[in-house]
Amino acid sequence: MAALDYARAGIRVNAVCPGVIRTPMVERATGGSPEAEAQFTALEPVGRMGTPEEVAEAVLWLCSDAASFVTGHPMVVDGGLVAQ
Repeated sequence: MAALDYARAGIRVNAVCPGVIRTPMVERATGGSPEAEAQFTALEPVGRMGTPEEVAEAVLWLCSDAASFVTGHPMVVDGGLVAQ
C-alpha cells in the first residue's frame, strides 16, 4: 500500500470518495428531470446532494497540517450514504 510505503518519507496518501455531488455529470444523469433529481436526493441521509465545494473542503483539509497524522484513509464525502 502506497500510504505505508511512503509514510516515513512524510508523504501522505489518502483517497477522497465522493457520493452524489451536484455536478454536470449528475445533471446529465437526471436529464434535468425534477423526479430523477428527487430520487438521487432521497438516497442521501442529509436530504440533499453534496456540492463540489464540500468535496474541495475535504481535500483541502487532507492537504493541510491539520491532517498531518492522516494517511491511508479513504475519506467518504457522501452525506452519510455508506453509513446506512
